[in-house]
Amino acid sequence: MDGSVMGVSVSRSPLDRLEFDNVVLRRLPLDTSEAPGSRTVKGACFSTTKPQPLDKPRFVAVSEKALSLLGLTGAQVSGDPLAPEYLSGSRLMPGSQPAAHCYCGHQFGYFSGQLGDGAACYLGEVRAPADQSAELRHENPSGRQADGRKVLRSSIREFLCSEAIFALGIPTTRAGSVVTSDSKVIRDIHYDGNALHERCSVVLRIAPTFLRFGSFEIFKPADDQTGRQGPSYGLDEIRGQMLDYVIQTFYPEIQQNYSDRVERNVAFFREVMLRTARLVSQWQCVGFCHGVLNTDNMSILGLTLDYGPYGFMDRFDPDFICNASDNSGRYSYQAQPAICRWNLGKLAEALAPELPPARAAAVLDEYMDLYNGFYLASMRRKLGLLRTEEPEDEMLITTLLQTMQNTGQTPCPMVPTSPTTVPQPESDPCPGEGQEGMVQQATDLLLEQCASLDELRLANRSTMEPRELAVLLSMAQSNPALFQMISDPKTINRQLEKLSKTKELAETNREELRAKQAEEWDSWVVSYRKRLARELEGQSNVQEVLDDRVRVMNSNNPRLVLRNYIAQNAIEAAEKGDFSEVQRVLKVLEDPFSAQSSLEQPARVGQGGAEKDPQGSSSTTAAAAPGTAIPYDSKPPASASGICVSCSS
Repeated sequence: MDGSVMGVSVSRSPLDRLEFDNVVLRRLPLDTSEAPGSRTVKGACFSTTKPQPLDKPRFVAVSEKALSLLGLTGAQVSGDPLAPEYLSGSRLMPGSQPAAHCYCGHQFGYFSGQLGDGAACYLGEVRAPADQSAELRHENPSGRQADGRKVLRSSIREFLCSEAIFALGIPTTRAGSVVTSDSKVIRDIHYDGNALHERCSVVLRIAPTFLRFGSFEIFKPADDQTGRQGPSYGLDEIRGQMLDYVIQTFYPEIQQNYSDRVERNVAFFREVMLRTARLVSQWQCVGFCHGVLNTDNMSILGLTLDYGPYGFMDRFDPDFICNASDNSGRYSYQAQPAICRWNLGKLAEALAPELPPARAAAVLDEYMDLYNGFYLASMRRKLGLLRTEEPEDEMLITTLLQTMQNTGQTPCPMVPTSPTTVPQPESDPCPGEGQEGMVQQATDLLLEQCASLDELRLANRSTMEPRELAVLLSMAQSNPALFQMISDPKTINRQLEKLSKTKELAETNREELRAKQAEEWDSWVVSYRKRLARELEGQSNVQEVLDDRVRVMNSNNPRLVLRNYIAQNAIEAAEKGDFSEVQRVLKVLEDPFSAQSSLEQPARVGQGGAEKDPQGSSSTTAAAAPGTAIPYDSKPPASASGICVSCSS
């Protein structure tokens, strides 16, 4: 075939037929300097870049459903010998214009100044079917101040989770393919001087746009805490350009409905706020935790963005932290709704004066009520409460979550009382013994998913030595200023709670624990069944209500999610050259609400070591005995608690 690496090919590859229009590079300022290395990008939203080719790129997996957004099939792409080169950036597709996006961000609460694409590169915008456009991105080998490369393990995690989140019905950026290569980078996984050579790998990302809250922070004045400012501070006309582009392109109904600029901008901010509130409520309802909820990882379209350290809870724990780098628990599971509101506040600051602060504050005041409404509506669907809304529903849900936490219940399905397995209250022949039997049957099913005594002891183990904790408690009293520099009250309280729980569990035997778990679930099941019965009051067609309940509950309670140990199985196989497990995991995750025979085929929990990806992506540690057979939809194994996901700069 004609053409050379990084040249424009004249082959008949199906990727040659993609129609690029790259509107954003025409609508927003582009820095055309090709100077190598990291630099401050002033007065531009993008800068041109040259992706570096990989040695012998090859597919690990492709997503048929994601590629269909581009009018392509999986067979077309996987069967095209040029596709791995094109989709890894090793060869440019006709019409592609590689560029790096310049943005800023508040990271862990502090303004970090210019960030921009570090492990990503804009390839261009493609006119997709149904008169839509899709932005393509992949890893950028010249981003920020490092090599910009991702490795196989972090790329597999991003690829699988992007598609898993989509299959759960949650808005997200997509992943079309993951490519690996013979190119190597050095990673000191444990930061202990024992560096390893790992394969460079690339994920093709697809979304309408990858603009984010941090895109508007390039205009920020000097921050009071860090002293850093955005590279385009003072260039307000560019902020207006970006705002116009976003609203006109991605919120056309708002552009059409508001002739007044301020009212238009307020309506836009309200819509972003609404989408964000709905998004985080959806995360919460499947036990998903985003590990790096910085402003630079918040999509302006309300999409799940950036799959670095993330995690689905193995056992319900409001304090769950999926990112081992998050020492303070800023991005814990229960903190995520409030953190998203905080980030919206930073977006509002970045949009001022285009968005008057008083108007933004009024919109933000709506956030928690909207979030709570979305969350309760989702949880009612999970519980099959479809006909009526009762004030007591919130308490029923709160009690469910508390019981799940107390008993170490797996959170997905978050409501394990499936209507296909737990008898309905109207089927009770009479109160008394029959009803008690029904409750016992439901409780027995729930107890199968509860944590054992050993698992609870491991989960509640303090990560801080008692002596260290005692020193910090003393310091909090004697030298509060120094204490605030080293730790924080929330962290200390969390450790004290763990110590208390550890003591309690040490004084408990297995029989006592089982009896206590059964008692808690018995109590909740009785309340739940009474609530289900009230759904039938006044209904003329009881069977229709029951059928609707089964259908809605089955479509809102996934049978499986991408737990860390499942991803780790696929990673370990791929690192040995076997990509079939990645492809198999993708296949089962694409239909998470249905029973699948392939779920019965056990995956094998491997034997990895802790891995930390210096590119801000993921790392994993498997602490399971090799050869342990674990079906995908089973209760997570105890060994899963040894899997660590982290990030660093």
